[in-house]
Amino acid sequence: MGNDFVWVDFDLLENFMKDAFAAIGIPKDDAAVCADVLITSDKRGIDSHGIGRFKPIYIDRIKDGIMNTHTEFEIIKEGPTTAVADGHNGLGMVVGKKAMQLAIDKAKEYGLGMVAVRNTTHYGIAGYYSLMAIENGMVGITGTNARPSIAPTLGVENMLGTNPLTIGFPTDEEFPFVLDCATAVSQRGKIEAYARMEKDLPEGWVIGTDGKTKTDSKQVLKDLVAGTAALAPLGGIGEETAGYKGYGYATVVEVLSAALQDGKFLKDLLGFDKQGKKIPYPLGHFFIAINTEAFLGLNIFKRVAGEIMRQLRASQRMPGEERIYTAGEKEYEAWLFRKDKGARVDRKLQQDIIEVRDAYNLPYTFDFEK
Repeated sequence: MGNDFVWVDFDLLENFMKDAFAAIGIPKDDAAVCADVLITSDKRGIDSHGIGRFKPIYIDRIKDGIMNTHTEFEIIKEGPTTAVADGHNGLGMVVGKKAMQLAIDKAKEYGLGMVAVRNTTHYGIAGYYSLMAIENGMVGITGTNARPSIAPTLGVENMLGTNPLTIGFPTDEEFPFVLDCATAVSQRGKIEAYARMEKDLPEGWVIGTDGKTKTDSKQVLKDLVAGTAALAPLGGIGEETAGYKGYGYATVVEVLSAALQDGKFLKDLLGFDKQGKKIPYPLGHFFIAINTEAFLGLNIFKRVAGEIMRQLRASQRMPGEERIYTAGEKEYEAWLFRKDKGARVDRKLQQDIIEVRDAYNLPYTFDFEK
């Protein structure tokens, strides 16, 4: 495959994904939500969670019968500022948007809103939901558990998911602060991207059952499923570089994604039964919206937050480094670079797109076919 790729127009890809989702049985409005979440990832330069996951994480799982095309968002319990919902194995992106909107609506009225969800599925980039809160002048926090991938510090068994803890808030700058990252050193999506590019992983990302690091990206993807490899938590392998901190944060996300809503956790999220048959991944998510107007107001919040970002970027740099970034800045610059170019689509993704198009007889032609 090599490193060959092409740029494909965002609108073309979004419409293609929307039509493909509809062709497999997803209602049109929900299909539009799913396509929007995925293309937002590509627009922000997060190639691990955009069009690259369209087929393997959504289309293929629907075909395998482990993800429902129709999403039932059932509220189990509700109070003025809180709610618990059940996604009934529907589309995590649809569940996520409804849950964060509910949290935002509660925060508009009461200052704070939190929604916990169980029995849902992969919800795309967590930052999408924080951005929803930001667009309403709020702080947005979300997290989700996932398939077991991370080994506890001093362990080698994959127990915890990559469990992002994502926080975003508005600033008075051209872009908001959005910290959207896994609690592992890396995550499966990035390893999948390395495998598509036929690149080895950096040492320290993955640990084998022998306690040594593993770098073969394609083999690691197999080993993660087989349970013979695990991702290192933030901080890395062992205690010397404070891997226990990432392990701790991953555990926090696991608890908040399961205990508030009586959801599944750890090995119950493997996606296989004892006979090796594929079964649903009944994930849990949580969403928090904090209304800045309930404190001293949006303008003050944005001014102070923006000034903090500017002072951080203006601080003394390492020798040889040209600049310091704050969270959300690189994603904003990725958008400025990509807005007239489109999404980065490598050869493997080109094949996936063509395969889905032909399977559902969708009327699309792409420049990379020429």
